[in-house]
Amino acid sequence: MNDILKKILDTKKVEVATARQMRSEADLLREAKNRKDVRGFIRAIEDKIAQGKPGVIAEIKKASPSKGVIRENFNPTEIATSYAAHGAACLSVLTDVQFFQGSYDYLRQARAACALPVLRKDFIIDPYQIVHARALGADCILLIAAALGKNQMLELENLSIELGMDVLVEVHDSQELEVALQLKTKLLGINNRNLRTFETSLQNTIDMLPLVPQGKLVVTESAIVSREDVALMRSHNVNAFLVGERFMRADEPGQALQELFY
Repeated sequence: MNDILKKILDTKKVEVATARQMRSEADLLREAKNRKDVRGFIRAIEDKIAQGKPGVIAEIKKASPSKGVIRENFNPTEIATSYAAHGAACLSVLTDVQFFQGSYDYLRQARAACALPVLRKDFIIDPYQIVHARALGADCILLIAAALGKNQMLELENLSIELGMDVLVEVHDSQELEVALQLKTKLLGINNRNLRTFETSLQNTIDMLPLVPQGKLVVTESAIVSREDVALMRSHNVNAFLVGERFMRADEPGQALQELFY
C-alpha cells in the first residue's frame, strides 16, 4: 500500500470514530432504511449499453491529492445538470473532505439536480460509512480492493445490498482482482493508475480482461482522454467508463462528455 493511501485510510478511521460520537449508527440506519428512493446504478449503465451507447459514470470532483484544485468554479448542481443533459449514465461524487475537498452536500446537491443514480466516491472502510451513504441518498458505493481485506469487502457489500445499493469494486492488478471476484457485484472497476508510480495506462484494463469471467460488467477508470482511447476500449468490448478530471477541467463538463463519447 502506498503512503498516500495509508495516510487517507488512517484519517478515515479517525473521521468515522468522530462521526460515531456525533450520531449513532442505529440512528443513521433508521434514516437510511426510511429512504425508498434508490435509483438503479448498474441498471442505468446496462440500459445505455443496450442502446449501443457507452455507459459513462461522470465524476464530480473539485480536487485531488496529487493535482490540487482541479476546478475552481465548482457548482455540483450545474455540473450534474450538464452531465445529465449530455448523455451520462450515472454520477460519481467525491465526498472525501480532507484529500479531495469533497462534501456530503455535494452528493445531495448533485442527486437533487437530476434523475441520474449517484455513486458515493470515498474511501470506505467501515459499515458506518455504508449506512451514511444511503442516508445521504447514494445509490452505489465504491469498495477499493487495495484498501480492504476480503472479509471486510464481503461484509461491506452485504450491508450495501441490504440497503438496496449497488457496489462498484475497484482493482488495480490481478491479485486484487482475484479477491474482488469473490464479491457478488457484477460491477468491476479496473483502475488504469499504478498505485505505486501514479502513472496511467489503458493497457492495464486490456491486460486484465482475459482474467475477468463472463457476467461481469467492466468499468475502465482513469486515462480516458481522447476519442481514440474510447474506441480502443470499445474495440475490446469495454463499454463502461468512469471519467472525472478531463471533464472537470472543461468549461462545460457535459459538453466535454458529449465530445469525448458521442
